[in-house]
Amino acid sequence: MIAARARFARLSRHYLYFTGCFGAFLLALAILEKQGMPRVWIGYLFMFATIVLYAAIGVFSRTSNVSEYYVAGRRVPALFNGMATAADWISAASFISLAGGLYLRGFDGLAYIMGWTGGYCLVALLIAPYLRKFAQYTIPDFLAARYAGGAGGRGTPVRLMAVGATIIVSFTYVVAQIYAVGLIASRFTGVDFSVGIFLGLASILVCSFLGGMRAITWTQVAQYIIILVAFLIPTMWLSAKHADNPLPHVAYGAVLPKLAAREAQLASDPKELAVRAIFTQRADAYAQRIKALPASWEAGRLDILRELDAVRRRAGSLIDIRATERRLAAYPKTADEAARLWADLQAANLARALPPEPHATPFPGPDREQSDSRRNNFLALVFCLMLGTAALPHILMRSYTTPSVRETRVSVFWTLFFILLVYLSIPALAVMVKYDIYTQLVGSEFSHLPNWVSYWASVDKQNPLIAIADINRDGIVQLAEIAIDGDVLVLATPEIGGLPYVISGLVAAGGLAAALSTADGLLLAISNALSHDVYYKVVDPAASTQKRVTISKLLLLAVAFSAAYVASQKPADILSLVGAAFSLAGSTLFPALVLGVFWKRANHIGALAGMVSGFAVCTYYMLHTHPILGGSAAGQWFHIAPISAGVFGVPAGMAVLVAVSLLTRAPDALSNSFIDHIRAPE
Repeated sequence: MIAARARFARLSRHYLYFTGCFGAFLLALAILEKQGMPRVWIGYLFMFATIVLYAAIGVFSRTSNVSEYYVAGRRVPALFNGMATAADWISAASFISLAGGLYLRGFDGLAYIMGWTGGYCLVALLIAPYLRKFAQYTIPDFLAARYAGGAGGRGTPVRLMAVGATIIVSFTYVVAQIYAVGLIASRFTGVDFSVGIFLGLASILVCSFLGGMRAITWTQVAQYIIILVAFLIPTMWLSAKHADNPLPHVAYGAVLPKLAAREAQLASDPKELAVRAIFTQRADAYAQRIKALPASWEAGRLDILRELDAVRRRAGSLIDIRATERRLAAYPKTADEAARLWADLQAANLARALPPEPHATPFPGPDREQSDSRRNNFLALVFCLMLGTAALPHILMRSYTTPSVRETRVSVFWTLFFILLVYLSIPALAVMVKYDIYTQLVGSEFSHLPNWVSYWASVDKQNPLIAIADINRDGIVQLAEIAIDGDVLVLATPEIGGLPYVISGLVAAGGLAAALSTADGLLLAISNALSHDVYYKVVDPAASTQKRVTISKLLLLAVAFSAAYVASQKPADILSLVGAAFSLAGSTLFPALVLGVFWKRANHIGALAGMVSGFAVCTYYMLHTHPILGGSAAGQWFHIAPISAGVFGVPAGMAVLVAVSLLTRAPDALSNSFIDHIRAPE
């Protein structure tokens, strides 16, 4: 007890000293900016300083001890484990995309906050204490022991199925984090997006490669401090700007009515109506082209060929020739491809033709049916995020790192506390940024657009993160003329609010910390599952501890570079990728975990059948309904969006697990004794 208190006091001193040094670093950069330091150097200093910091922690925490590498020696105090878990949890989706999602979706975006925070209550009540009582290394470890019934080999199929689920869920999730790393690095260093992705891997790999869970834990505590400071400073600044109150939770209520009044004004503004009418006409034109296929596709291709030939014959400029050639290269190669592309463009124009939805109105819709559909999707998403949270392997792994079951319960409390410090400010930030754009940017002249618009438009030239075009050619920015990606909103907040550039660098450092902290945990979950549960438990049970750790490190490298390659292809937006991961986790792992703790009749055949069924139903629904995966919205069940596929996968997995368990032989006494052990009071 005395040693634990001394350790806690020492850690507290170290991180208080770190916080003070970070504050001094911010102050120094603010002074240097005042003195005329170029912005690009401020961006470089933030990126370089934070990455060096994380690398230094990784080097000092390096280890080859199995217990330290997998579970940080089970010596992490509850408070610091809560901070590390919060950093692990506040991913790029939370820090970068969640406020953007609320900006774009209004009330519907609250489903993410409700689902993710509610999921931690399930973790605390249903799973975390029992995992800590089990006191092993991975989630497949727990499921294999629970469903093996003490008979050794019978746990192997369950273990391998759990490993497969861990890899698929974590890989999907980590791609989103690495995508965010590339976004931040490309904006604040000027490198190409794909190059930024691989540069960001350096910090991830130094921490997780050298020290495993030990290095990741102490890095994540430092990252949480940066995340908290980076998120609250611009939020409090905007609160003071728009409501004369630095407390965002109070300012939120004052700004929301002003935003509602501005939304109503823009909905009936004649210039806005004119721009939306142009988008409606464009959508109708695409509808006519789709209706006239394949003749319209052939005619469009011939028009570009004739234009290219005419430019060449009149010896046009090289710029004109290259522009026409690019148009020809981008033109659909077949009539079927044209049908898909034009349908997407028609839908995009129809969406921009709609008036702005009231931010605070729950489930708005033109009729009761559509309003009910949005409500059902909101509830389905909350359900999937809650159960997915309670089954995410990289989060549940942190239950193993505390000294005792009691410390695990306290750690979950601190995790919720530290998460809510950020999460309760996110809706306020979304409202204040929205009000700023609606009042400052909308109505301004195109000749005087703020610099941040061109900065962010140039980050990704193929898929611009923000685009503003003078659709009605009046020289004035209308709301309908602005297209903004939700992933850019928080990173651009300091520039939108007119804050010093040093705050932009701070926010970038916070976003980078959020992405890296989660990526570290996810990569470790994948490599540990492969090295411990596949290599050590199945392939080579006689492997030495040194060999096990080495194998884990090599696998971590392979997975990291694979995820970076996939992220460089920009498969989807961050929130969509994360939502898919949660549905898959809930459908595959949640029934087996919860019933494994609370229902003694669950057996290994039932667990296997439930995991396979949940995964199959969830995956089928995503493939069948998500356009990016080749599906169609016409295939949706009860109009539920593919991101909420877990609303079908979880009940399917649960029902099959129960039915198969009841139809097959009951678990033996060893399985029951295992349950009695993990459920016994400490």
